[in-house]
Amino acid sequence: MLLLGRVHGAFGIRGELKLESFTDPETAIFRYQPWLLRDAQGRERELTGVRGREGGKGLVATFPGIDDRDSAEALRGAELYAPRSALPPPRPGEYYWVDLEGLRVVNVEGADFGTVSHLFSTGANDVLVARGDRERMIPFLEPDYIRSVDFDAGVVTVDWDADF
Repeated sequence: MLLLGRVHGAFGIRGELKLESFTDPETAIFRYQPWLLRDAQGRERELTGVRGREGGKGLVATFPGIDDRDSAEALRGAELYAPRSALPPPRPGEYYWVDLEGLRVVNVEGADFGTVSHLFSTGANDVLVARGDRERMIPFLEPDYIRSVDFDAGVVTVDWDADF
């Protein structure tokens, strides 16, 4: 299962929800239903029939059975997952973040930074987190800092100072 997005809370009084989407474009999240909805307590349920639109600061969605602000607010922090098979294969030169997790990270001088722990978005750019002797956060900007991703060798090569 791949994490597609997260509920940020209620929008208005009719049960609409503010969503953060990790898809590109962000509205593509609505194409990959049914979703597995995992709430903040870890309870899971399948969710189908979600409708949505772009709002001023992200997506606004309507979930079946959620029709008031209190019900919508109760889903704050819930995560939205879909099976990998529901998503199209990445195009050449593109990756799903989950595919990078666990790859070894080395810099251009050969220093070992450990493995890719996870990636996150700052809004300005994405960031790769490498954990080894310590944690390093490297802007995921190709080719500036991310020089290559070699899935066959299981290595991400970065142009990043080992002391930084």
